[in-house]
Amino acid sequence: MSRIGKRPITIPAKVQVAIDGTNIVVKGPKGELSRTLRDNVSLSQEGEILHVNRRDETRTSKQLHGLSRTLVANMVEGVSQGFQRRLEIQGVGYRAQLQGRNLVLNMGYSHQVQIEPPDGIQFAVEGTTNVIVSGYDKEIVGNTAAKIRAVRPPEPYKGKGIRYAGEVVRRKAGKTGKGGKK
Repeated sequence: MSRIGKRPITIPAKVQVAIDGTNIVVKGPKGELSRTLRDNVSLSQEGEILHVNRRDETRTSKQLHGLSRTLVANMVEGVSQGFQRRLEIQGVGYRAQLQGRNLVLNMGYSHQVQIEPPDGIQFAVEGTTNVIVSGYDKEIVGNTAAKIRAVRPPEPYKGKGIRYAGEVVRRKAGKTGKGGKK
């Protein structure tokens, strides 16, 4: 049996869960999320504990067991605590700032790059080189952070660009500069 799938999900005090067959709706202080799970898994709630069970022992059911449990657990955690991704900007003249809700990036292009947050996502800028993407849906937070990083991914020679906090960029050796014309 899936070790991830058989772990129970504890529902916090301020979170309500509504189960209707394979549909689940989770409401909390941060927002509301809903998802339709596949027919291979079923949900059962016992008080403040939520269980995800397989309907049969087919290979597909075994594959979806742990995935479905993780998706539901992320929904519960998102509406109660929320998620955030931190990004660091490195490079001379590279900076970020907020204009209203939008994030404006100066990344060495001839123009500024403006990124509008999707619903449920907030941007925060610490200093001019740290960007925080936060929200209650883990999937949208991760996708938005990836779109920001894609504006200027870190390059391997000088390490300039946008990277996730704690991301290690493998550096390459540049040209040696020996030799030349005689």
